[in-house]
Amino acid sequence: MRLANNCFIGLAAGIILVGLPACESATESAAARETVTNDTVEQWMTDLSNWGRWGENDELGAVNLITPEKRMQAASLVKKGISVSLAHNAVKEKAVDNPSPFEHEMTATGVGSTPDFPFCVDRFSVLYHGYAHTHLDAICHMFHKGKMFNGHSQDEVTEEGARKYSIHHMKDGIFTRGILMDIPRLKGVPYLEPGTPIYPEDLDAWEKKAGLKVSSGDVVFIYTGRWKLRAEKGPWMISEKSAGLHASCAPWLKQRDVAILGSDAASDVSPSGVEGAAQPIHQLVLIAMGMPIFDNCDLEAVSEEAARQNRWEFLLTAAPIRVVGGTGSPLNPIATF
Repeated sequence: MRLANNCFIGLAAGIILVGLPACESATESAAARETVTNDTVEQWMTDLSNWGRWGENDELGAVNLITPEKRMQAASLVKKGISVSLAHNAVKEKAVDNPSPFEHEMTATGVGSTPDFPFCVDRFSVLYHGYAHTHLDAICHMFHKGKMFNGHSQDEVTEEGARKYSIHHMKDGIFTRGILMDIPRLKGVPYLEPGTPIYPEDLDAWEKKAGLKVSSGDVVFIYTGRWKLRAEKGPWMISEKSAGLHASCAPWLKQRDVAILGSDAASDVSPSGVEGAAQPIHQLVLIAMGMPIFDNCDLEAVSEEAARQNRWEFLLTAAPIRVVGGTGSPLNPIATF
């Protein structure tokens, strides 16, 4: 199918197989998005696959894209030495979007402390997967048709933990270029309303506005203003209605060879708009591409700092907890400008 300026969309059996070109008109883009069905997502599971790309014994997936050269490039981004946390404060209060609050128990305090034991001690406990706590999904976190990334069986994850693609394989940490895509700023609003989809043309428009281009090995953070909206209007059932990426963004992420995806919610728009695929971005990113996901980041401070500097790229560092068999990790990503 030929479009203006010799742009094209590859079609097979009526299914879009590649991302939406930036030079499409809005009408053409909208028409193309309407054809993204569960069958499209199933086709993309093959077309966008990284299975076998790094060998059958691989344990890092798309994190392999963060090469030594990429780390050195990222280190050179530090110009002012200003660091900003990308994690939200631990949410200890039960709420509609936080059914499993962060547990913080003091086991020894300063009250009644004696010279024999002059310490305070506490215990943390958190069921971190979900929509409240900042965490990193390991590649093993999701299955499709009984398989995880690279074709490994879901049976590789047992009561003892994950035998493939566990979080402990990222024990050396994440050190690469981070990019913030501030979609509310792009659209001139303080935050996106729940259920607002973000399309590939929005990502293209943000690159143009920010004067940068996402490249291989980058970590891309999608800012929707989720925490700002929560602070203003209170918690809501975010698992049922949240702003995020439409499924049509998956080819865009693959074309750019993104290493890790992140957002201030769970990356997927909800409802997804794709009948039969509740979280197509999670499915395609984790299982087809082998790309870990940062969930529930707090991107308010980094958005403000990036705007002050008019600079939307930074050194991104993060260190998951070294848990053999873990399906992810709570953590505190840091952006350094």
